[in-house]
Amino acid sequence: MQSAEPIIELVGLGKEFRTSNGPIKALDDINLSIGRGEIFGIIGLSGAGKSTLVRCINYLEEPTSGTVLFENKSLSDMRPRQRRFARQSMGMIFQQFNLLAQRNVLQNVCFPLEIAGVQKNEATKRAMELLEMVGLKDRIKAYPSQLSGGQKQRVAIARALATNPKILLCDEATSALDPNTTKSILSLLKEINKTLGVTVVVITHEMAVIEAICDRVAIIDQSHIAEVGSVADIFSEPKSKIGRQLILGEAAEHVVKFGNSKRVRITFDGRSSFEPVVSNLILACKVPVNIIHAETKDINGTAMGQMVIQLPEDEVDQNRILNYLKTAKITHEEVKDYGI
Repeated sequence: MQSAEPIIELVGLGKEFRTSNGPIKALDDINLSIGRGEIFGIIGLSGAGKSTLVRCINYLEEPTSGTVLFENKSLSDMRPRQRRFARQSMGMIFQQFNLLAQRNVLQNVCFPLEIAGVQKNEATKRAMELLEMVGLKDRIKAYPSQLSGGQKQRVAIARALATNPKILLCDEATSALDPNTTKSILSLLKEINKTLGVTVVVITHEMAVIEAICDRVAIIDQSHIAEVGSVADIFSEPKSKIGRQLILGEAAEHVVKFGNSKRVRITFDGRSSFEPVVSNLILACKVPVNIIHAETKDINGTAMGQMVIQLPEDEVDQNRILNYLKTAKITHEEVKDYGI
């Protein structure tokens, strides 16, 4: 959980890249405070500046303007050696894992400890502890090419924790993983935050990731922070246009009209009463339907009855829904009079 004490503060942060076509502003006047011990999310569309932002936090990219404060000390005012020491307190994991192909799992986790000058036996002991934590103690001799994506990311997490960081920066850490693996990695990050007290900063373009793990979130749009707040507050009432787009999807920008459009009767004649037919339809087709009438009963776990839904006016949306109903083998018919 977040403490009142900030571990990272960004004050007026800006970053420009020089190109042959002139300067490009990647970040502009970013002001953020990340509390010690919280899981903080930064979300935005591709090109919004979120990856540049996380690299400015640990000075892999040097900001053009503004200040990064780590534990109330300005990274820009530090000498190179002090900055390297501060950076050791910020572990980082990436979308593509960035493991060393010629080193096995144990050697990959030991690598940052070698750079820090830790003796081999101590480094090995620490690496083994971390690999047990991430559930890979039995794969210490395996090489990255022999691991699944989820296992690679677990090795990367163990490596990032090797130097006992106070912050773990996660740059699209689950984007290359399937949904089930993503869920397990997010659970692991949450457990690390809880047991080790490590502050976790999650960079992502997926609202589901923010919802699953984060305490607070900042939404970045076109190099600016659009809004910041608790995940609950922003999900329930996004104030920015980009917030509504990310949370509500296309429906935020496109009002679906019904008018006097087609009506379809769905007949329930033997499906499990636990199957969310209408919810699945809406999720699959990504358009809402209007429920006009419903009369269903649960008879020994089986749904019996019928429901009349109204389809959107848009013909493409209608066809998408009708094709879904046909493919899913859901009994249905178009009706003119929806009285039962």
